[in-house]
Amino acid sequence: MTQAGRVEVHETLAEVEPGAWDALGGCRNPFLRHDFLHALETSGCVGPGTGWSPRHFLLRGSDGGLLAAVPGYLKTHSYGEYVFDWAWAHAYDRAGLAYYPKLVLAVPFSPVTGPRLLLAGHAPAGAGEALCAAVTEAARQWQLSSAHWLFVDGEQAQLLEGQGLLLRTDQQFHWRNDNYADFDDFLARLSSRKRKNIRRERRQVSDAGVSIEVTGGDAVDGAALERFYPLYRGTVARRGGIAYLSREFFTRLGDRMGDAVVLVQAFHEGRLIAGSLNLRGHDALYGRYWGALERFDSLHFECCYYATIEYCIRHGLALFEAGAQGEHKLSRGLLPSTTWSAHWLARPEFRDAVAEYLRHERDDVERYADVLAQHSPFRQTS
Repeated sequence: MTQAGRVEVHETLAEVEPGAWDALGGCRNPFLRHDFLHALETSGCVGPGTGWSPRHFLLRGSDGGLLAAVPGYLKTHSYGEYVFDWAWAHAYDRAGLAYYPKLVLAVPFSPVTGPRLLLAGHAPAGAGEALCAAVTEAARQWQLSSAHWLFVDGEQAQLLEGQGLLLRTDQQFHWRNDNYADFDDFLARLSSRKRKNIRRERRQVSDAGVSIEVTGGDAVDGAALERFYPLYRGTVARRGGIAYLSREFFTRLGDRMGDAVVLVQAFHEGRLIAGSLNLRGHDALYGRYWGALERFDSLHFECCYYATIEYCIRHGLALFEAGAQGEHKLSRGLLPSTTWSAHWLARPEFRDAVAEYLRHERDDVERYADVLAQHSPFRQTS
């Protein structure tokens, strides 16, 4: 219990009313919708045996109404997070201490920026800070090594820093809509060399006889995403990665959140051979999964960047986040953007060591961003 209200911790979103959760504003970001997070649980992607044990934090007012919430998970490993703390875990191990379990406040398997603290519009002043403090206190009472808020937006990063957490920065590549009239208008803003390269790559796809279809909303259902699943699994297998998501998750996502899905599908001689799965938010598109059964030059760029950027322009979306990593995105019009995470460590000696490490790392990230800025693909204007 806090002055702002009563804190609850739930081990499944099935115990939380969907309408109340979504009313906190998370529905503006599809990864924070009740349907998305609950589908991860009901399809077995998180829960027993996965190393992701749900621990969702809620703050309720005196009338029982939901004021704030945070999706959280007890973790027994660091896979599927995209904010890498393996070195921290190894340091704990060398000191003879247990780094796991730890608490992660995040969307599983999704390096997507957004709020992690969901607040009702009528929440009293200080409600957010109260729930953040309750999360840290729970980690302390559970005798965890640490708590990690991943891919928080800039505003919440500052709130968490004010709570005494350590901030960590990184870089992704995001495309922003500068009121482009169409894709050609976007190309016209690029340097001549970058513009010609994109046109050449798009021609390579069409000249190979590959057709591209972009569908979303009512055209997407569970059956459509079940057809996408082999593409996802095939690419994961070729890269030697871990298939975090199950066929059942994709089916549930299509059936429950088809309105938020944007599918880019590539066909050759009538066969579905490749595609990308994206989720649409209030004013942004988020690229998440890519898969291909056959290889064609530049097809990845077409499905994951060009067709999605064209979709954003056509539908007036302000932002396209294409996922983690990838300097090759820069030459295709996606510019460096800072991402944030916030970290609480229980032991003062490790907190001090990590704080020093993060200071040096932040300087390196800033220098890297400066170098990238010198290689902007856009034409210089006077």
